[in-house]
Amino acid sequence: MTLRMIMLDAKPLGAADVAEIARRNARLVLGEEAMRRIRASRAVIERLTQLGKPIYGVTTGLGACVDTPLAQADLIAFQHSVPLSHSMGIGPALPTEAVRAMMVARISGMAAGGTGASERVVMGLVAALNAGVHPVIPAWGSIGAADLAPLGHMARALRGDGEVEFHGKVMPSAEGLALAGIEALDLREKDGHAIIVANSLSTGTACLYLEDVAHLIDWSMAAVALNYEAFRSSLTAIDEDALSARPAFGQREIGARLRAELEGSGLWKENAARRIQDPLSYRCVPQVWGGLLHALEQARLATEIELTHSGDNPVILFAAERVISNGNFDLTALTLAWEQLGQALAHCAVGTANRCMKLMSPTVAELPRFLSARGGSRQGYAELQKPIAGLEAEIRHLANPMSLSPLAVSDGIEDQSSMAPRVVAKTAEIIERLRYLVAMELIFAATGVELRGVVDSMGEGPQRTYATVRALVSPLDDDREMSADMTRVARMVAGPRC
Repeated sequence: MTLRMIMLDAKPLGAADVAEIARRNARLVLGEEAMRRIRASRAVIERLTQLGKPIYGVTTGLGACVDTPLAQADLIAFQHSVPLSHSMGIGPALPTEAVRAMMVARISGMAAGGTGASERVVMGLVAALNAGVHPVIPAWGSIGAADLAPLGHMARALRGDGEVEFHGKVMPSAEGLALAGIEALDLREKDGHAIIVANSLSTGTACLYLEDVAHLIDWSMAAVALNYEAFRSSLTAIDEDALSARPAFGQREIGARLRAELEGSGLWKENAARRIQDPLSYRCVPQVWGGLLHALEQARLATEIELTHSGDNPVILFAAERVISNGNFDLTALTLAWEQLGQALAHCAVGTANRCMKLMSPTVAELPRFLSARGGSRQGYAELQKPIAGLEAEIRHLANPMSLSPLAVSDGIEDQSSMAPRVVAKTAEIIERLRYLVAMELIFAATGVELRGVVDSMGEGPQRTYATVRALVSPLDDDREMSADMTRVARMVAGPRC
């Protein structure tokens, strides 16, 4: 199989490119314009260092040690010490796709021309990425004022110290680099600091989760449309004129998606719905999921700014030959966008959970209690109400903000930070749980249309969705273990809707 090649040049990478490289092993190639920026930035560092100009992280110590000048003979040794001193991460190892996404994000930032990293270091990162040499990196330890710990472990491993994963096997770094035919990174002035002084874990993994949310929205629209058929919902909730009367963010797009899903449905006929209007979890889908579309777009914009520009401190402005200390590494704007995305997902989780509960209520849905094909002699889906309630509660807990008032560190010098990597990570945990809620809605709705006897009168989208669900999960004719059913459908929801 020929792997796709993605060029980083005058056109920057997008979030989708990062996912393609990190998850589907596309190869990254740097073009002439990207290399020109890297070389121009490096030339500034080399020229100013030779002139003896004071440069943070090059001729001085880091953090509170900015007041400590470095001896000329110590400049290179100091850069080798930086990854070691910052390799203080703890906790479980990052998954391979997260490591790859982080590597891509750091290369992308270096190619913006603001780091001063040497060409051999940048190309060493590219070579390791394309060869599948993945540093073993603890997941915890960054507070989002640059992802120092994860990047420290990455730099350390690619210097030949630590561990890497290669061809699915964890081994000493030196061994993995030798097997891949890659030289260990040879750090020079600025290189050690240039590798770590970025938010590459936060940015790289955010690119992956943007893809996940997009898939989740597609599958949830399929679940909602199938549930509408099972519940016999009023489609006035997705009426184009009604949604245009108050065009809040995203709601018209969600309405359009659902109308397309339900094309050809018997619900469009007069008096097909059971009620004039339905519970809010059914009626407000365009508004709630429209809010999610808006939050997703804001998170995408914030993420791609970080992916395609230099957040380094100091930043190298090579055209003006200036090296400027700054605070561009602070990710408050990105963190706020991702907190908003997590809360939007939580609102969707509440609606999804409530629709699942409503469909199992004979009073509300006018279907057998718990969607049991044998009535009260069997449990049907009754016991799944417990994981529904548990998942929804966990999602609401994870949606609480965590970025406010972190501790000051580095002798009080670094007294503000965004907690970006953990905010992005907890949003991923929300996504994982919401997949199961959407999976359960798909399963319940498939059963509901069977019990209602409307399979043959459904719209084109629900018919396709119903067939997809039934290919994975058989009808619930009698009580059985259902964890495997939910897991199969949740795995489907994690991928694109074909």
